[in-house]
Formats: sequence, structure tokens, C-alpha cells
Amino acid sequence: MFETTSLTINKSAYQNNLKFIRQHIGEKVKFCSIVKGNAYGHGIAPFVAMAADCGVDYFGVYAADEAFEIKKTLTKNVSIMIMGMVAGESLDWAIANEVEFFVFDMEILEAAVEVAQSQNKKCIIHLDIETGMNRTGIEQSDLRKVCDYIKAHQDHIYLKGVCTHYAGSESYVNHERVQQQIVNFNQAVEEISSYGLDPEYIHSACSAAMMNYPETMSNMVRVGIMQYGYWSNKETLIRYSDQVTEDSILDTSKALSRLLEWKTTVMSVKKVEKGEFIGYGNSYQAYNDMTIAVIPVGYSYGYTRALSNKGKVLIGGEEAPICGMINMNAMCVDITHIQNVQKGDEVVLIGHQDEKVITIASFCEMSNLMNYELLTRIPHNIPRTVK
Repeated sequence: MFETTSLTINKSAYQNNLKFIRQHIGEKVKFCSIVKGNAYGHGIAPFVAMAADCGVDYFGVYAADEAFEIKKTLTKNVSIMIMGMVAGESLDWAIANEVEFFVFDMEILEAAVEVAQSQNKKCIIHLDIETGMNRTGIEQSDLRKVCDYIKAHQDHIYLKGVCTHYAGSESYVNHERVQQQIVNFNQAVEEISSYGLDPEYIHSACSAAMMNYPETMSNMVRVGIMQYGYWSNKETLIRYSDQVTEDSILDTSKALSRLLEWKTTVMSVKKVEKGEFIGYGNSYQAYNDMTIAVIPVGYSYGYTRALSNKGKVLIGGEEAPICGMINMNAMCVDITHIQNVQKGDEVVLIGHQDEKVITIASFCEMSNLMNYELLTRIPHNIPRTVK
């Protein structure tokens, strides 16, 4: 209501991204929308409402609070999968509300069965297999014990899926490691099947894996960054572009569209004489008589301080460089070259204005941060609107 900055999410851009992804994965592969990290900074509530309206009916989150947000937002029946820690009250809630979750050790599995028995329900689980990332996952040496336990408690366990995660499928430098993980995962899936268990979904492919290792798509993919309009990295885009023929229906220049625009307004306009310092300290000295605009966004809004004296915003269809240190709640930009800037004028932090554009990629290049990190730093309390 009283916010000084806001985000907009472009629905038609999302529909374009879904079309591209579904063309790539085919009709037989299930699309699971990953919305952890507050939907990669886009806002879980507005994003899942938009995605569900576009036909998405499967969502992946990291924690139960994110799953709860989806349940609170959507009235239609969708599948929700928690990929991180579930314990205590969150485990009780997940089972009671038929929310799926990863099982990566016997302790979680036994606790889930105990809760399911007390509720006279089935827990809906995905077995997370350790294949070489060495983060979470059931060791292959423990598979028989786990599968025997599942078979012995089938009245209270529904094995919805078997999954793993690759340790860097976006970069060829990890190729041998990822290839070994693929082998390990396929062996685990075969072993689980040999014990008479038949999970509904086999899934290991994230955005990067489904592009760089399409053989990993199985019958479900977990798509995060690409649905928001970003390639996992430049290497993934280049590798895919090299595969596209002239006859391909997929035009890489139009394949993905950014959903997010971030805007604010000019808070103040003032003159600064040549030789004066701007903002805290002495990192920026006026090179000439200057006109600056004060922008009511700082690092507490997720606008990284690393862009001090480096970043740019758009005002009046022109680039306005940041001058001085980015503060907690404000920053200054040079508008000496821009005519007739007034208090209240639109400022674009990310997105388009006339013929100019500020991209997340430009942030990454100047701040040495990943697009994932920059997006998820945007605070939850900045309002998001779907258009």
C-alpha cells in the first residue's frame, strides 16, 4: 500500500516459456514447476496462481512453509512436493494434507510411517538417491533395507517417485561426474524395480540437465530457472544453440522471455558541484557540475551493494549510472545527461524502458553473483503484480 518499489510478472512471457519447455520435453514427460526461494524471487503466491491458471498442476518447494503458502493460495487441486527437510509439526501437516516429500534417510522414513499410522493415512514420498553429489540421499548400500521397509508398510506409504540431483549439469567441466551420477541413478532405479516397487515418477533432470543431458528427463522434469526466462548459464544456451538446425521449430532468440520487471520512482533531484563527494565516504567525486536523482531502493531491498559505482538504472529512456555507495534504503544516480527529470518519474531497475533494457545478466557481470542469487535476494515484502 505504501511501498516505494514494486515488481511485475508478465503472464504472456511465462506462457511463452512453458511452450518452449513443453516442446523440448514432449507430451509424455510431466512438468514440475520449482518455486523454492520465493519462486526464485518472483513471489510464491502470485507466481503459482498465474502458473496454475496456465495449466501447471505440479509444484516443487524446499520447505513446508512454501508448501503451506501454495495451499493457502490455490483452491484447485495440485500436487506439491517438498524437496528439503520435513520433521516434527511440518511432517504431521504434510501427511495430513497429502503433500509429498523427499525421503533421504531411514530416520525420516520411519518417522513418516509413524505419523501416517497415527493419522490412518499414507505418506506420499519420493526416494532421494545419493548418486555422487554428496549432499542428501539414500546410499545405494542401504537401498535393500529401505525398499524392504517400504514393502512392509505399504498400507501407510505411497512411493510416488524416485529422484536424484546432478552436481553441476550446467557445465561441461562436470561432465564425467554427471555421467557417473546418471549411471548410478539408473542402477538404483533398476534395483528398486527388482524389489517389486513401481514408483509413478522417475525424476532427476533440472533445467540444465534437461537441456544438456536430455536422456535424464525420464517421465518428469523439475524446472526452476528456465521457466522464469533464464538459461542456467551461457554455456547451456551455447550448447543448445549448437544443436538447433535451420529446420528446428525452436528459435533460441525467442525461446525464453524474462517475466520480471522491477520499478520505482525518483525520490529527489538535486545539483552537485564539481569536486563534491556524493553519498557516504569518498568513493565518488563529482567529475563536473552534476545533476543527480535519489532513488528509494537500497541493499535492504536486495539491490546488491556490489553495484555501487557500477550499476545503472533507466530513467527517461536513458541509462543513469549509480554514483556513490548504495545505502540501505537509497542510492544516487547521475542524470546530468537526461533532460527534464522530475520527482516521481519512473525508474526501471530491471526491465525495459523505451528501447533500453536492464537485465539480470548485466547485474551478474558487474557484481559477480549468479542470477539465482540476485533473484532470490529480492525481499518477500516488495509487492508483486501479474500482468
